[in-house]
Amino acid sequence: MIAVLKKEATEGQIRNLVGWFEKQGLRVNESKGEYCTVLGLIGDTTAIDIDLLSGLDIIESVTRISDPFKKANRKFHPEDTVVDVGGVKIGGGNFAVMAGPCSVESEEQIIETAKAVKAAGATLLRGGAFKPRTSPYDFQGMKEEGIELLKKAREATGLPIVTEIMGAEQLPLFDDIDCLQVGARNMQNFELLKALGKTDKPILLKRGLSATMKELLMSAEYIMAEGNPNVILCERGIRTYETYTRNTFDLSAIPMLKELTHLPIVADPSHATGRASLIKPMAMAATVSGADGLEIEVHPCPSKARSDGAQSLTFEQFEDVSKAIAKARSII
Repeated sequence: MIAVLKKEATEGQIRNLVGWFEKQGLRVNESKGEYCTVLGLIGDTTAIDIDLLSGLDIIESVTRISDPFKKANRKFHPEDTVVDVGGVKIGGGNFAVMAGPCSVESEEQIIETAKAVKAAGATLLRGGAFKPRTSPYDFQGMKEEGIELLKKAREATGLPIVTEIMGAEQLPLFDDIDCLQVGARNMQNFELLKALGKTDKPILLKRGLSATMKELLMSAEYIMAEGNPNVILCERGIRTYETYTRNTFDLSAIPMLKELTHLPIVADPSHATGRASLIKPMAMAATVSGADGLEIEVHPCPSKARSDGAQSLTFEQFEDVSKAIAKARSII
């Protein structure tokens, strides 16, 4: 249930109403906007008399909602959420580009890449220290050493770090990481999501390979229900019967999610397509579709990359894509 309060409602009146709701056994999610305050009521609201509530002087409107995701729901929080990642804002009109290699491979590689992508316009550095791979024989990442190298790259460039966490037991290793990425394979690792919800770290939550938008939002709800509001959603393509691309880039998810949730939404054209030649048009398409940012894989020499070389851009290609993104942003 959602109760929209009138602009003239005093803080005392709001606190009294919130206290009454809590006595009814409800949790209250309060969202203060420029023109009104919205109270999202979570729990069994069947005993709440809508007519009684609507008759209160401070109530503008009362609505029952059936969506199972509450905290992530735009109805509960009409204004866009802005997530701060190491000083870089994402959402609410703020656009961010996360760029870097699929895997951290060496100190020289990650620092060289960080400097190049920053010069081309990237605002965050992405790089994998722990790598989930389909085959147990593929490169699994540099792990703890990779995290330390990411920190060195941040020190050299000032770019905040985005990197993937694989399990809740790894949290101590990520104390000094700016944004923790939950990969597609872990989107429904609920114990991990609950553990991340107990932190205040920004979380980049990727859509699962075959997940619906509702399932993505419910995974975000797991994090938010534990107290962490700093969630960024990522559309990275879904599995279909198509074989020419790695996945099928669900561009429609970006404007649809914008209607459903207040959380920022970024797009990952690298994983969505699996082809370097498709990154530029898909990055532009995601931008004009309303994405709050992009995550793009960049490598000094993609042909020698230890993972995902086919979808990685060279420094020159990334610079070209960055210019195209800027043009796309200028028309929206």
